Amino acid sequence: MSDREVKIEIGDGAALPDPKDKGLVSAWWIALAGTVGLLIILPLAKPDPYAKVLQFIPDGILVTFEVTIASISLALVIGLLTGLGRISNNRFINLLASLYVEVVRGIPLLVQLFYIYFALGRFVRVPDLVAAIIALAFCYGAYMGEVFRAGIRSIDFGQSEASLSLGFNQRQTMAYVILPQAWRTILPPVGNEFIALLKDTSLVSILAVSDILRRGREYASESFNYFETYTTIALIYLLITLVLSKLISNMEHRLSHYERR
Repeated sequence: MSDREVKIEIGDGAALPDPKDKGLVSAWWIALAGTVGLLIILPLAKPDPYAKVLQFIPDGILVTFEVTIASISLALVIGLLTGLGRISNNRFINLLASLYVEVVRGIPLLVQLFYIYFALGRFVRVPDLVAAIIALAFCYGAYMGEVFRAGIRSIDFGQSEASLSLGFNQRQTMAYVILPQAWRTILPPVGNEFIALLKDTSLVSILAVSDILRRGREYASESFNYFETYTTIALIYLLITLVLSKLISNMEHRLSHYERR
């Protein structure tokens, strides 16, 4: 593996708390303590409506995670194929992958959600949940494609030459030599995109998918407690994001420690 340490910064997810960045780590702990504290204090101090909101949205949290996990899984597959297409020597495959990246990244996710659910719905009607997963995966697959491309490119070309000299073909070299080494470089931005996608699932509420935001909107429209409801929703999203960012940061450092052994 090359002595150069390459770090890819792609995406608009949460900042991963790096132990080397003391300010960010301190900010993470303050944000976590404040979020947990408010989620405990507010329902105790004012059960109506804060406690009622928390009782109303658990199924929305489950739907949010279902959409996120399904979308990111499909996006990873699309991203890997796109990344390989972007570095392919086949001009047609390279052009096709590049065109997909340029077109999808140039259209807002909200427009893609509307297009798949309403516009294409005139020809092929798909359930709202399926449409949401397809739209999110299709959109984030383009971003993942650039992550995979950059991660693969970060591996020294000598690794490929050494693998080929040992009798591996190009497919085996990519699967057993390049991708495992690129994973350490790819992991942080993939984790970042995972968190960004989770936040973007709030957009699927427009398709009547009962995620966290949709459930919150339903409660607010019935009770007219908009401030309390959306404060609670914001705190829940923040708590989930903080926990996930810490988990991804720990995974990154464990992987880094394992590779240095």
